[in-house]
Amino acid sequence: MAESRGDESARPAARGERLATVLDRRLPVSSAGKQFLRKAFPDHWSFLLGEIALYSLLLLVLTGVYLTFFFHPDMTEQTYTGSYPPMQGVRTSEAYASVLHISFDVRGGLLVRQIHHWGALVFVAAIGVHLMRIFFTGAFRRPREVNWTIGVTLFLLALLEGFCGYSLPDDLLSGTGLRTAQGIVLSIPIVGTYLSFFVFGGQFPGEEIIPRLYVAHILLLPGLLLALVAAHLGFVVYHKHTQWARPGRTNRNAVGKPMVPQYTAKSVGLFFVVAAVLTLLAGLLQINPVWDFGPYRADHVSIDAQPDWYVGFLEGALRLMPGAESNFAGHTVTWDVLLPGVVLPTMVFALLYGYPYFERWVTGPMPERHLCDRPRDQLTRTALGVAAVSVYAVLLAAGGQDVLVRVFAIRLELLTYAFRTALFVVPFVAYHATRRACLGLQATDRKHLVVGRMAAEVRRTADGGYQEARTLLSGSEAYHILVRDEPRPRTQGTEPRRWFRRHRVRNALSRWYFGERVELPLSDRQRQGAEVVRAAPGQGEGPDGA
Repeated sequence: MAESRGDESARPAARGERLATVLDRRLPVSSAGKQFLRKAFPDHWSFLLGEIALYSLLLLVLTGVYLTFFFHPDMTEQTYTGSYPPMQGVRTSEAYASVLHISFDVRGGLLVRQIHHWGALVFVAAIGVHLMRIFFTGAFRRPREVNWTIGVTLFLLALLEGFCGYSLPDDLLSGTGLRTAQGIVLSIPIVGTYLSFFVFGGQFPGEEIIPRLYVAHILLLPGLLLALVAAHLGFVVYHKHTQWARPGRTNRNAVGKPMVPQYTAKSVGLFFVVAAVLTLLAGLLQINPVWDFGPYRADHVSIDAQPDWYVGFLEGALRLMPGAESNFAGHTVTWDVLLPGVVLPTMVFALLYGYPYFERWVTGPMPERHLCDRPRDQLTRTALGVAAVSVYAVLLAAGGQDVLVRVFAIRLELLTYAFRTALFVVPFVAYHATRRACLGLQATDRKHLVVGRMAAEVRRTADGGYQEARTLLSGSEAYHILVRDEPRPRTQGTEPRRWFRRHRVRNALSRWYFGERVELPLSDRQRQGAEVVRAAPGQGEGPDGA
């Protein structure tokens, strides 16, 4: 009896094994799964920025699904009869009334709505900071140019998704933002009027824009975001994650914790931390109180009206641009709206998309790069990034100039001219100050390599004097400094007796980009060791490729 029972219990297990074998022969899930589950992920706090964006997106999907059960994307006007007394008897759209219903009548509705709004802000911020980390560490270089393009596209779609969701409540603040967007569309020469009628379904505001934004917000843009996130993560797994230079870490390996169980446990913990922080923000800090703004009316404008931070630079640019327009062939071109509202964001994203290819162009042919740069070691790139951030900061502050005028009792004209001046002066100062700071940090690294790091003590010499005590750098610290990418300025096409030097511009840009650095005191042996560490995959020597 015992043997027969054992045989019966073994049959389902045998069938399961056969089924798994049959499936694995046709779709090799087992081998791919084993390889993926043991994949190494380098450990550093800066690598968590992308995960924060991912988990913010997941929470946005969860809270957004809940909100769709109660939101009505309808612009039909009705008399409000809900439970919020100050608005009773006021003519509002169905969309605005449903937002009030979510906030005051649905159990947990206000909390979920505020989690959704805070999650959107954190999502866009995490993508932006993640892109900055990739930019400053050079993680966009070969072979990751395509993944950088995907990341920039994700950032663009996140901005559009945030603006669509921000506009759905049909309150006075979001309606003012839609009015601004319509003005930007109208400023496009020749086709602006047709585009405005197409987007809004007629004259502004019409009755079609909220339903159209709703479809884009819950269907089109989320679908694109999720598809690109999957592609982005797929490229990260395929190319392997970048890592900081440490002993044992080279340009040909990836050292870190395996996917299961260590990395998964940490990642799940981060998800709950992000969820807890967003819930605390939503429960303690009020955001977007649409009942205070009231419903949108085309003849009303809210004071102190600023959009969410991620499009605040557009508001600032529109406020700083002097009034100017021209007439060409019967068409009016409003430069004060076209340049800051259309040309500026187009140039920003064109530069973001094209920067990896520009750096590769001035660098010349280079092998794959899997080690992160320290920002100080690539001073021109770092200075350009800091200058760009300073431009954004000036424009963001200029977007709140009316608030600053009221709070600090400053003349509006004076503040406007101050911001216009700062828009050119601050990036110039930030660029040169950052370059000098990077050179100073490189000089400090050189000093630490030569004489060591200053210790927290002073020693008395035999002749009665005092000197600082110093300790030599550890092997890990010295390795972090010595293993740095050192591209040299290009000299291609500068041979004598050439009638036409077609590489003159590229070489000049290369000298500007790579011509200034503090040389490290490397011995021949150390230089050879650094070159081995930086060697491309397949070029190393030794049993582990080192």
